[in-house]
Amino acid sequence: MHPQIDLTAPFEVDRLLELRTSRMKKMSGLTIESGIDKTKCPGPMKINKLGLEGDEHDLTFHGGPDKAILGYCSSHYPSWRESYPESADRFVPGGFGENFVTERMNERNVCIGDVISVGPEVLLQVSLPRQPCFKLNHRFSLKNFAPKTYESSRTGWYYRVLREGTVNVGDELRLVERKWPEWTVERVQEYLHRDQGNLEMNKKLAEVEALGDESRNQFRRRVAKAAAASKPKKTDDWRDFKITARKMETQRIVSLVLEAVDPNSEEAIRSRGTQAKIRLPNGLVRTYSIVSGDDDFNIRNKLELGVALDANSRGGSQYLHEQAKAGDIIQVGNITADVSLASDASNHIFIVGGIGITAFMDMIKVMQSINFNFQLHYAVRSADDIPFRDRLEPLAEFTTIYDKSKGQRMDIKRILETMPWNSHIYVCGPDRMMEATKVAVKECGISPNEVHFEAFAADISGDPFEAVVANKEGKVFNVGEEESLLEVLRREYPSIASSCEAGNCGTCKIGLASGRVDHRGTALSEEEKKVSMLSCVSRGIGSITIEI
Repeated sequence: MHPQIDLTAPFEVDRLLELRTSRMKKMSGLTIESGIDKTKCPGPMKINKLGLEGDEHDLTFHGGPDKAILGYCSSHYPSWRESYPESADRFVPGGFGENFVTERMNERNVCIGDVISVGPEVLLQVSLPRQPCFKLNHRFSLKNFAPKTYESSRTGWYYRVLREGTVNVGDELRLVERKWPEWTVERVQEYLHRDQGNLEMNKKLAEVEALGDESRNQFRRRVAKAAAASKPKKTDDWRDFKITARKMETQRIVSLVLEAVDPNSEEAIRSRGTQAKIRLPNGLVRTYSIVSGDDDFNIRNKLELGVALDANSRGGSQYLHEQAKAGDIIQVGNITADVSLASDASNHIFIVGGIGITAFMDMIKVMQSINFNFQLHYAVRSADDIPFRDRLEPLAEFTTIYDKSKGQRMDIKRILETMPWNSHIYVCGPDRMMEATKVAVKECGISPNEVHFEAFAADISGDPFEAVVANKEGKVFNVGEEESLLEVLRREYPSIASSCEAGNCGTCKIGLASGRVDHRGTALSEEEKKVSMLSCVSRGIGSITIEI
């Protein structure tokens, strides 16, 4: 292998330095299996439409006709070793799980749609840029490494097989045809990852026939979303949903299935998320987690909610428990994703109490379907107080239940001390559980970026305070003991945005020009708290000056 390779030079001929295949095997420290750990094969090797004979893939994201062969430029490895000396021994050919090891072909001189001959028999076509996932982080023991690969355009690329045959180490790879010279792998990555909002380029890439569906569909969805967003929005974005099923999951938890009265509404395409704001017939507006819904996560025409009867209900949970029935119409407003999957994490830890399980049911289902590693730690009052039991039972292998009636206690600090490397933590439960987790996270030295807190209730009460709106001619608002700043501001400015109204999402964030604030909720970083506040839950102390 040449010590210096000009990676900016055009590609016409390269040579196959290594062939690599693997069987599926468990990743170190995890329960999931992967085919990333590929070993060198002497050759010759047969290639069919699904790739090298005997090569195995996790078919959730890998394998299939568009991902039959993974290629990688071995000339990238020296620079990786220089950047990450702590993992230098892992940055060797095969490290990225590639089937073909070459040295001249790279993301800057290989184009989508390129037809490549390999030896005398095989014909391949470049189909996709490789989209790295957490498995690269885990393989190299480097947190957040995967984004570095596409930021620097060193991901590798996939081939589809146009003509089957046999390949061998030393075979020449020759460029036979180039139909899309403007779309190098690097340039496609530019719009996949770094400039996602470029509508013109999204439209162009959506029309590149040789681009595999994984990437092409991303561009198509962006174009469709932009088209929907460009249409005039209704002044009232509430949609009518009918209660089609009602079930008492436990003595204090009811599940409600809501289905859109107009399932073809254009608003449906914008309704992606895990929380729904609903307006009850009695006029109350509340936000609840979506337990399940449509099979297509991008569209929400069907929602299932789980609601616990709050002993101190201000009317929302009480109405849904005592008055809501099948056939009733309930309006659904914003559907938002306050919690998102940390895709760079190798493992996912859920710390949950009681009705808090509703915040993560949909996410856990998605994780299981895409073969992500996770554990659920679930504290309940008793075995009789577990909702959605039929959906939790198949997860028994990954779930630990703590039954308070039997004296079982969740040791949060112990969970965090013994969790697998590169875990992301998701928490939803009573205030006591949330506070205990915050303390344990600090004691264990875990970064706040690796924890998501999802409150399902918010204490908005406190001492009265005054808010001066600097950018509204200094207008003064007085906030009472039992009302939020958001509620008071909306009386004058009804268009102020909000979503969860529990301090999770940050939608209601407003500018803080001066004054002291009792910051509540989890959506703001310490730096953000210096110049902003959450109007739904945080409270001023004395007099504050804000901007909206």
